[in-house]
Amino acid sequence: MSSLSSVNLTKLSNGLTIVTDCIETVETISLGVWVNVGTRRETKDINGVSHLLEHMAFKGTKRRSARAIAEEIEAVGGHLNACTSREYTAYYAKILKEDIDLSLDIISDILQNSTIDAVELAREQEVVVQEINQAIDTPDDIIFDHFQSTAYSDQAIGLPVLGTVELVRCMSRNTLFDYMKNNYNTKSMILAVAGNLNHDLVVTLAEKYFTALPQNNFSTNAIAAYKGGEYRETRDLEQVHLVLGFNCMSYDDPDYYSASILSTLLGDGMSSRLFQEVREKRGLVYSIYSFISFYTDGGLFVIYAGTGKKEVIEVIPVICNEIIKVTQEITIDEVQRARAQLKASILMARESTGVRCEQLARQFQVYGRLIPVEEIVSKIEAIDVNAVVSVARRIFVGNPTFATIGQLDNVESIDSIKHRLEMI
Repeated sequence: MSSLSSVNLTKLSNGLTIVTDCIETVETISLGVWVNVGTRRETKDINGVSHLLEHMAFKGTKRRSARAIAEEIEAVGGHLNACTSREYTAYYAKILKEDIDLSLDIISDILQNSTIDAVELAREQEVVVQEINQAIDTPDDIIFDHFQSTAYSDQAIGLPVLGTVELVRCMSRNTLFDYMKNNYNTKSMILAVAGNLNHDLVVTLAEKYFTALPQNNFSTNAIAAYKGGEYRETRDLEQVHLVLGFNCMSYDDPDYYSASILSTLLGDGMSSRLFQEVREKRGLVYSIYSFISFYTDGGLFVIYAGTGKKEVIEVIPVICNEIIKVTQEITIDEVQRARAQLKASILMARESTGVRCEQLARQFQVYGRLIPVEEIVSKIEAIDVNAVVSVARRIFVGNPTFATIGQLDNVESIDSIKHRLEMI
């Protein structure tokens, strides 16, 4: 059976897209509204507004207080949450199948009728400030913000999702209202639902509840322009935190799956090259891994390591050496293992209604269509050794970005790293 046989798509007269995935073997439903708006829509003077607005959505509407929102969803055993990224904001819930009416009522309410009460705003601004300070106090967290801002300097895509303490404290109700008015509309939103559902009922409920969304035009993001460079911050820490990264491809690039295989075999899991060489063989780190941040028009291939002040002398050369080696030779066994890991993670994730709900929304936002899981698996299985070596050379020949926090006496410069990688 095709994975699309359970999927239905409807566009309401007001422009809102609804996509559902019926899974009759479960008792729950995951649903949410994905807004094609994140940090990339912000300017420097309102950095953090997307995230603060996400927080304020739960702090009261014209019909419900903040407490009522929490109590109504939890009274039926449901969960309500939201998240903000650089490219989207999501408001979502997981409930029992019989409570879909209530959950759509609540989510439509917070998206259309939020009051952004001044007292609640002042309180929540301090909550977000605590969230920012917590990230600053966590070097293996905040280092990725510094890495991002270095890779994409002077661009919205390089701004931190949380914003800064100063900016968050200065944001007014009007700032949030204006941002929501200009960016939250039916053309930027997708309502996705997965679980034990009836598509026609979802459409009927959406037509009932989502009646006040603006229908204005939705502009595109500024093109991301990778720059690269170096960020160094000296702190009196027990560990030195390193992030080394490179310009990578976008979601729709033909090398998307080859790059995913490369990241898996290089630094994802205990069998990966970096884990085996740096941790298992040499004992230089506790944590080392790689991943790719894909965007609609670009991406970042990222390697993280946390090590000691003395060990860092050896860690960076070993990482560079592993990067060079992966551009020269990869075994069939490695590719087969990485393919199996990637396929398994995709198929296992599909057992979650929450993941399937998010996949519905994101695939439609990114690709403009729903991609059958069979198509994804087929593309993964088609990746061979030559494809992975080729994409490794494409990525690692580029200008790197290097960010590090800790005691940096023994940390070499980015120019030294570039010199090491000249063999590629």
